[in-house]
Amino acid sequence: MRGSATAPTSAPGHRRARRTAGAVASAALLLPLLGMAPSDAPPATERLQLAFASAAAEYHVPQSVLLGVSYLQSRWDAHGGAPSVTAGYGPMHLTDARTALAATSHHSEGTEDARGDSARAALHPDTKVPQDSQLPARLKTLAKAAQLTGIPAERLRSDETANVAGGAALLAAAQKKLGLPLSEDPADWYGAVARFSGADDTATAAAYANDVYDVIRTGERRTTDAGQQVALAARPGLAPETAQIARTGLRTLSDDGAECPKSVSCQWIPAPYEEFGDNDYGNHDLGDRPASQSIRYIVVHDTEGAWDGVLKLVQDPTYVSWNYTIRSTDGLIAQHVKAKDVAWHAGNWYVNAKSVGIEHEGFLANPDAWYTEAMYRSSARLVKYLSAKYGIPLDRQHVLGHDNVPGPTTSTIPGMHTDPGPYWDWRHYFELLGHPFKRTAGKSGGLVTIRPDYATNRPQYTGCVTAGEPCAAHGSSEVRLYSDHDEHSALIKDVGLHKGADSTIDVNDVGSRVSTGQQYAVADRYGDWTAIWYLGQKAWFKNPKKHPTAVSASGFVVTPKDGLDSVPVYGRAYPEASAYPAGVPAQAVAPLPYTLPKGQKYVVGDKVPGEYYYAVTFTTDSHRVVAGKDLYYEIQFGHRVAFVRAADVQVRPSVS
Repeated sequence: MRGSATAPTSAPGHRRARRTAGAVASAALLLPLLGMAPSDAPPATERLQLAFASAAAEYHVPQSVLLGVSYLQSRWDAHGGAPSVTAGYGPMHLTDARTALAATSHHSEGTEDARGDSARAALHPDTKVPQDSQLPARLKTLAKAAQLTGIPAERLRSDETANVAGGAALLAAAQKKLGLPLSEDPADWYGAVARFSGADDTATAAAYANDVYDVIRTGERRTTDAGQQVALAARPGLAPETAQIARTGLRTLSDDGAECPKSVSCQWIPAPYEEFGDNDYGNHDLGDRPASQSIRYIVVHDTEGAWDGVLKLVQDPTYVSWNYTIRSTDGLIAQHVKAKDVAWHAGNWYVNAKSVGIEHEGFLANPDAWYTEAMYRSSARLVKYLSAKYGIPLDRQHVLGHDNVPGPTTSTIPGMHTDPGPYWDWRHYFELLGHPFKRTAGKSGGLVTIRPDYATNRPQYTGCVTAGEPCAAHGSSEVRLYSDHDEHSALIKDVGLHKGADSTIDVNDVGSRVSTGQQYAVADRYGDWTAIWYLGQKAWFKNPKKHPTAVSASGFVVTPKDGLDSVPVYGRAYPEASAYPAGVPAQAVAPLPYTLPKGQKYVVGDKVPGEYYYAVTFTTDSHRVVAGKDLYYEIQFGHRVAFVRAADVQVRPSVS
């Protein structure tokens, strides 16, 4: 999405500690865990741990259950009182969607042709996400928590201690509604945890509860975004009463053949393949992947629209499409387009024809909004499944953000989308994928993998609420690039995006920044600074030894062949003109306004043949996959990937 400015949803309220009679007793139970003597005053960094103990005692909820649920919601983070993408607040993700109704979807901005194929007229839908006045219960749990606790809604949004108490009250209420006692045994709370998810079907609720109990069994310990130290002791032998799911009264979900792993809850909500006159049709193309052409990319999107409205859009035959949508509150997955078919989602037809697009629900409360752990985990399971099924490497040149997809031609670059944006936690996401970003070489490896600490990496952005105005401080996956080893020097220029003008720190300006997991060739070093080759330039970023923002790596790079001063860069890997059969118009092999100069090096991804999927009619008898003899290398060129012809470059080891 290209984040639109919205009014602030709330102002931070006055924080007051909520104290209860049970707090002292509960704190005593924590002494072995926290290692403090009874007479010691608790450190300020343990305030949140004590809040969990206090709320658990007051509402008679096992502390491990309360901690496990909160971890799956937010990993215990408070996000400075900012709402999540589904208007959830605080460590317990109490939802208050009345303060944050979304009005538009990023698909309807009219700037990017989501299909991205010049052989067919550009599709710029003007459909708006409908406002939904009948909000589901899962989007208004904060109001219920206020009723149960008597704590004002503003405090529940802004005060961590109050927020935890509200979550505990909701869990206790769910347990009572199921007719179950407020047991001290966490195994007796499976049904209440399932209900807390907000899911309206048994499969999704059970998947959520299973994740919570996995967290309790393995245990967790981390420092939150507010500097709070929270720990959950492991209970490896814990076996919850899973039969309680029958008490919830939730509906049974039918997947109708949806292509998902068994470890997630998934349903089939098909996007229509429908003709509506003058050989116009929507909203995807039928195909025969991977038999006809390989699937090499997974594209991560953020919907910037509410679940119900987004599902209406993808079922509109005059609209665009994507393969999957994942719900934020509980991780439910809906599939819309089969993997064999080509969805219209990335704005680049070459990438569309070789990718699966996954939208992550974003109820636009604030562009600084965050994503739930339930969504991250569900998404990671889906991506691992797709990776194994189609042989897609789990790295940042194959698992792309929409903001990493290149414009196919020069004119399209300014309109390309920027979701999921700088606040998507790529480091945590790849840890869930089982492929964490690690140091893989010494300093002489020749490459770096971008890897800042998400919580403490807080580059300043503008334009989240008001154009030009600073965004709230927030953890970020991205690192800013400069023209010299000085934070007061100019930002790196992007001639395709800005046509000679300077890059900015606007939240949607990707012209001068790199993202976690991306790899680049080292161009220079100076003190705490590292320079990389980026968009044909030497780009500097701060990389201090004590708090590094990148780690060393090695691999293969491309550089122009001897005798060439520079080589062209492309936004798609299309075949040479002679490869097209009769009846299929040859597509231009048009370079982007960038070049790869001699002496510079760029990290190699795939080596691929030029390929074009011709599909511009509703009937499939004219559809063709055209493969050429020209070969291309995918490279990490700037914030977005790009392609160079293999005939123009040479491949070398990065080791210097």
